[in-house]
Amino acid sequence: MQPVINIKNIKKTYIMGMVEVNALVDVTIQIQKNEYVAIMGPSGSGKSTLMNVIGCLDTPTSGLYEFNGVNVGDMNDNELAKIRNRDIGFVFQTFNLLARSDALHNVELPLIYSGMKKADRKARAEEALGHVRLEDRMHHKPNELSGGQRQRVAIARALVTNPSIILADEPTGNLDSKTGVEIMGLFNDLHAQGNTIILVTHEEDIARHAHRIIRVRDGLIENDHIVENRVLPGIHS
Repeated sequence: MQPVINIKNIKKTYIMGMVEVNALVDVTIQIQKNEYVAIMGPSGSGKSTLMNVIGCLDTPTSGLYEFNGVNVGDMNDNELAKIRNRDIGFVFQTFNLLARSDALHNVELPLIYSGMKKADRKARAEEALGHVRLEDRMHHKPNELSGGQRQRVAIARALVTNPSIILADEPTGNLDSKTGVEIMGLFNDLHAQGNTIILVTHEEDIARHAHRIIRVRDGLIENDHIVENRVLPGIHS
């Protein structure tokens, strides 16, 4: 089976003044469709750089990255932008919602950029909000929603294009523990529905919702293992 993510011998080097910083030294991973993977690592480990490479927000210095069988290194800026808008659903710690727009319009945004007709994108956005159980809050603006509801809007926005992967960066970082548990329960539900989820976190209990944990240290894969004692909805460690 062709993996969704195929990364081989990826290296990423930044030039900081007169110094070379090797954020990724030699990284090889594969992620299959419908996997639920957590990427972990301390600050400066390279996990954020790896997330940016996977999300086509940054390009590697060397190595191979294939997304759905296509070599990302051969893509131009416009093609990369299409991949980000159509095939990758991003969920950020800070939600990144438009303050003056209601939930429905926030969720519609990726479809506006793709040129979908108004009636079609409205129907698709309403469906996505239904998936995260916010049908009754779709006309509320972010400041009228709780932190958990705002993150649900962000997840609905990530889902609305039917992406190949959902890439979530510290999705519970700005939430209290109870709301964080609810959001992770939602990710479990989304995975059960067939979504491929890649979760970037520094919290062990959050990572243990995933089926597989990839640990990054000093720009290398330190460990890549299947989770034996997963945290399931309603079960707290």
